[in-house]
Amino acid sequence: MALFILLTRLVSEEVKPSFSIGKKEKLVVEKVRAICPEVKWVADYAILGPYDYLDVFEAPDIETAMKVSAIIRTVAGAHTEVWPATHWKVHEHLMREVAESMDESLVA
Repeated sequence: MALFILLTRLVSEEVKPSFSIGKKEKLVVEKVRAICPEVKWVADYAILGPYDYLDVFEAPDIETAMKVSAIIRTVAGAHTEVWPATHWKVHEHLMREVAESMDESLVA
């Protein structure tokens, strides 16, 4: 399964404290489970800055991650951004493989 970071920014109408955010969150979760049952949520955070939420999830491919983003945009009327990610240990392993296969004369 691939790892994805999802950043969500609510539209101005949704930022007002209300119970509609909780209702929409529940509906988003239901829709993602129904349409993308293979998606596994790893973590979710409310954050400060240009985005309101940061979620981490696993999906089998980028197409499924795009579906998750589309569901959130459609149901919650929010702006989303999705980034592919790699666990640090996997990244270290990949960099070791690259270093081992590089011609030493090409390495700065």
